[in-house]
Amino acid sequence: MEMGKEIRRLRQDRGLTQEALAAALNVSAQTVSKWECGNSVPDVQLLPEIAIYFGVSIDQLFAMSPEQQMERIENRIYDRGLFDEAEERQIEAQLRAFGEDPALHGRAELLLTKLYNNQAEQYRLLAVEHGKLAVEETHGDSDAVSELTNAWGSYIPDWNVRNHHALIQWLSDYCTRNPKNRPAHMWLLDNLIDDRRLAEARQWLEKLARIDSTFRTPMYRYQIALAEGKGEADARLRELEEMQDQEWCWALTLGDIYTQRQEYDKAIAWYEKGQDMQPAPKFTDSAMSVAHIHEIRGDKEKAIAAYREVLRIQREDWGIVSGEERDAVERAIQKLQ
Repeated sequence: MEMGKEIRRLRQDRGLTQEALAAALNVSAQTVSKWECGNSVPDVQLLPEIAIYFGVSIDQLFAMSPEQQMERIENRIYDRGLFDEAEERQIEAQLRAFGEDPALHGRAELLLTKLYNNQAEQYRLLAVEHGKLAVEETHGDSDAVSELTNAWGSYIPDWNVRNHHALIQWLSDYCTRNPKNRPAHMWLLDNLIDDRRLAEARQWLEKLARIDSTFRTPMYRYQIALAEGKGEADARLRELEEMQDQEWCWALTLGDIYTQRQEYDKAIAWYEKGQDMQPAPKFTDSAMSVAHIHEIRGDKEKAIAAYREVLRIQREDWGIVSGEERDAVERAIQKLQ
């Protein structure tokens, strides 16, 4: 990352002398010369001022490629909680600029989606905290309870509010145009089953079966049978359990199923099996699920131990020692102590 060359290029593009740039930044011309020759770099506190002066991002001063800059943005999104308005607008502007390149458009749109989802999630967490206070201080006002449960992602019994028909229609159209896209077929099935549109779900499951030979097809056969209330659900579950040579997600899926059946000991065993099956770097899903089960059971000591396992995986497998992802786990532990 040759910052000096980038500063020189920006200066020359604007027809500035080293003296003129130095005056604008309140440094000496010799200092600018040293930057451009690579003998020194600007003080970190001066970088925002240089970026503003040239109308570029700080990343650009490091002469990062667009791909590197987008990777850095993604890491910032993962590491941060709520961005303030200025930061959000800066990232948004950068990504929209990258999106003007057809080769980068898809990646830029994905990162914009992640940015907005991050902001929405952080605001949702704020809504939860304020909602709890509102319920307490209004003595359980029905509107306050409704807003709190909505912020907390509560189940909504009103079909008009909770149905997924617009998403289902979009996914149906997409899957028709992209018949080999397995993830889209799975999301379509998830939402059809949740809306109890089971006849349609069976039709789409047969389409998934044409492109999928993993545990996922029998998993959906089980879920549909369970939703229909048919006795074949248990047989489908046994079929799923007896599968061989599956990836680690298979064990996590069985952990999820047994959690929903409130057979928690079996669920924990499957989650632990999935954890063992994973190659490094391991994901934290299994340990998080075990922590939640222990919280449901009221076993704070075991829940804390499971959350500490999450922290260990973050640190040893991913190098995560700070940031919102780690802070969220620390908050969960503090709540239990």
